[in-house]
Amino acid sequence: MKRRDFTKLLASGAALSAVRLFGDGVAYAQGSNGGLTAIIQPEPPLLNLALNQQTPTGVVGGKMYESLLTYDFELNPQPQLAKSWTVSEDGLTYTFTLQDDVKWHDGAPFSAADVVFSCDVFLREVHPRARTTFERCESIEAPDPQTVVFTLKSPFAPFLLAFESSSAPIVPAHIYEGTDFRNNPANDTPIGTGPFKFVEWVRGSHIHLTANEDYYMPGQPGLSEIYYQIIPDAASRSVAMETGQAQVAQWGDIETFDVQRLAAMPELELTTKGYEFFSPVMWYDINLRREPFNDVRFRKAMMHLIDRDFVVDRIMFGLARPAIGPIASTTKFHDPNVTTYPYDVDAAIALLDDMGLTPDANGIRTTINFLVSPYGEVWTRTAEYFRQTMQSAGIEVNLVSTDVAGWGTSVGNWDYDVTTNMLYQFGDPALGVARTYISSNIRKGVLFSNTEGYENPKVDDLFARAAISTSEDERQQLYSEVQKILTDEVPVLWLTEQHYPTLYASGLQNLITGATGVNGNFGEARWG
Repeated sequence: MKRRDFTKLLASGAALSAVRLFGDGVAYAQGSNGGLTAIIQPEPPLLNLALNQQTPTGVVGGKMYESLLTYDFELNPQPQLAKSWTVSEDGLTYTFTLQDDVKWHDGAPFSAADVVFSCDVFLREVHPRARTTFERCESIEAPDPQTVVFTLKSPFAPFLLAFESSSAPIVPAHIYEGTDFRNNPANDTPIGTGPFKFVEWVRGSHIHLTANEDYYMPGQPGLSEIYYQIIPDAASRSVAMETGQAQVAQWGDIETFDVQRLAAMPELELTTKGYEFFSPVMWYDINLRREPFNDVRFRKAMMHLIDRDFVVDRIMFGLARPAIGPIASTTKFHDPNVTTYPYDVDAAIALLDDMGLTPDANGIRTTINFLVSPYGEVWTRTAEYFRQTMQSAGIEVNLVSTDVAGWGTSVGNWDYDVTTNMLYQFGDPALGVARTYISSNIRKGVLFSNTEGYENPKVDDLFARAAISTSEDERQQLYSEVQKILTDEVPVLWLTEQHYPTLYASGLQNLITGATGVNGNFGEARWG
């Protein structure tokens, strides 16, 4: 659809209708015709979920790409492309029966061969999390077009949590088999099985999806189309929600200081549900390959210079809690009995003195570069806070700006000193936590892997044993031990556990239906 054709009637739950215009003069859909306009910020670098797992890609891509399962608020697996599944008594064989009559967006039939290709070939090559998951498989086979059998080399406790849409997106074998996956032309026009199909992407303006008329779930989707409007300016995003120009804002779209004001408006609803699967932890990511970060005393000094309560209160405005280690308090196996680093400038200075990092005539002990994450005002303020608080001990920080693609390339290729990062827990430490710290996941060019370059054979062993244990008590013991080691060695500077808000129009129903929230497929969403 061309931009001149965007004009749609708008309505809320009532029969009234109007036209909402953005600054570019384009009207976007919402109302009785079932259309929805949502904010997306920053603009995704690409939309293929298998090739990119950054948050904006997950939000938009999750409407087009699906995996075998989704999850309720208690992280129990629910059907998606798989309608049922069984697990053998020895925990080694997982058999999935697929949904009937599923088609790819180009009309080609979906089958078990697509699942085998995706999990055994495509994702092993390009996906940092899926690679470690499916390398645990002895075989992935399709005995018939409706059945996929995963046979594991050894038990893997969280295996059923590995099939969320961004963790194991299923891609069409008929499009990708035998091609250069990263440079396939289809990456620009995504083809999935989800309830919404790709229409167009006008860079810097919007991404347009339309309802999949052949979607396999009866009565879905409940929306006729979705426009993801790209709005770089924070104030303009708030205005869009205030005026009804947009009806959904998620993750960090609305700056933390503005959330409660908008939530008080009768036309808007606020929820923090729908982030349970991710339980995101934010930290300062440091490149351990470089001096002085390779000295644990320097890392501990930086930890002592960070006032996490200040960050929660003055930057996150209460939409977070202080993080003390690698496993979030909202997920299983968190242990509060670890080494902590209270805000203490004197303790930091003592550690720096012990290193021999003495101040020069200007009071500067060392100078480091901070790569600012381009995800909005909160991220910018978090970087500015880091610069300010490090100055109190004589650490000079230069802030370096970039765009989303540049940030991902620099961090993935280890071309940075310090940056802010945030990774999801994905329901289990074996899926969302271990990847940051195990040495086998030091993979240059792969974002959200062990980019800091941390290596400890004991940590590798503990994570490996915890992943295959079938005893919850034993897993807790192993994860408690690994948390104590990591908080002693400080491979990253843990900052906050994020509690993200979703703001949405009051007439919108069934938007958040499970633990993946706005990254879900919106199949059940509709205007009421």
